[in-house]
Amino acid sequence: MKTTKWIFPLALMLALTLAATGCKHKPGTVTKLPGTRAGQMGDSSEGTKPGGSFDPNAGGAVQTGGGQTANAEDFENMTMDRAALAAHTIHFAFDSAAIKSSEMASLEAVAAALKSDSSAKLLIEGGCDERGTEEYNRSLGERRALAAREALANDGVDPSRIRTISYGKDKPADPGHDEAAWAKNRRAEFVLLHPKAGV
Repeated sequence: MKTTKWIFPLALMLALTLAATGCKHKPGTVTKLPGTRAGQMGDSSEGTKPGGSFDPNAGGAVQTGGGQTANAEDFENMTMDRAALAAHTIHFAFDSAAIKSSEMASLEAVAAALKSDSSAKLLIEGGCDERGTEEYNRSLGERRALAAREALANDGVDPSRIRTISYGKDKPADPGHDEAAWAKNRRAEFVLLHPKAGV
């Protein structure tokens, strides 16, 4: 009888302790490369130098895809050409970084452009819709950009020619707040980079 009297209060205290300490949420981490300021937000000009050249060490977005496959110095003093591959932006399903089969033609076109110009490099910008936390969307944008890079590598493009960056939900293609806008914002955009003349 005495044992039964103590079981209920002990079980209640254990349940309250678990509820108070066991449900803490740890935010996701993002890749930070030397010379970057991960997680810092900025305006739409970040990532570029005056005159439209790509600055791989600019703050603002999370730069990813570095490691041993892409050297930041190789991407300095490059001129950005956003129009060249704008028609080949790929889109993703909600909360997914899986590349749909319907997007493969765009990836093949991007791969062909890189194969035809050995001096060109590529910047892949991952983006998300406005739903979700900033940290989660940065991570999801990173996974989308990396998935595109991996698909291009599988198609024969040297990954050392590709850098990725995640803007999360910071740079929407469509500022709307409905499914049509969100579908446009779940994307990976391809920016062709050319060496500056005389460099």
